[in-house]
Amino acid sequence: MDKSDCVIRLEREEDHGEVENLIRESFWNVYRPGCSEHYVIHVLRNDPAFVKELDLVMEKDGRIIGQNMFMKTVIDADDGRTVPVLTMGPICITPELKRRGYGKLLLDRSIEMAAEMGFGAVLFEGNIGFYGKSGFGYGRDFGIRYHDLPEGEDDSFFLCRELKKGYLDGITGIYRTPAGYYVDAAEVDRFDRAFPPKIRLKLPGQLPDGR
Repeated sequence: MDKSDCVIRLEREEDHGEVENLIRESFWNVYRPGCSEHYVIHVLRNDPAFVKELDLVMEKDGRIIGQNMFMKTVIDADDGRTVPVLTMGPICITPELKRRGYGKLLLDRSIEMAAEMGFGAVLFEGNIGFYGKSGFGYGRDFGIRYHDLPEGEDDSFFLCRELKKGYLDGITGIYRTPAGYYVDAAEVDRFDRAFPPKIRLKLPGQLPDGR
């Protein structure tokens, strides 16, 4: 895909509604009936951990077709240290343009920008089949455990990529999801009423525990 086909830039305040609707369309009924991701970004923009310099949108032909964002968080290391890292998402591409290379282009540029800013590593929840193509591996292979996950449970969703080579060398510990990602279902419902009505469906492949 020719990179001149689209533009990656910082999100502007006037983009907020369009971006929230894009996220809603992309995540609706994917992980659970309906979705909460459009409300999550609405809340996180005002969170102190939100990285405004990495709040990105992708434009094609003057229309926003994708977005990504990052939050600062930490690893609680087993030796008592608190290790600063990033987490990422929601990240999405408009449904009609998925699987055409735009998502990887946005992801790779986002990661490149985070590295240029001096951040050491990114940890988040995702599918290794996609994110592995951009250098992500399993968190367990870096010695990092996902918080609140019982020992022996499937942790293949928990991914990590160093942005500085060796940044996590000698570190084992627990990754901490920023509190802002945990939103109240009733608040999500109230927020969602401002958008066009959509049908919530329970579909195969959705997360059984709502993670």
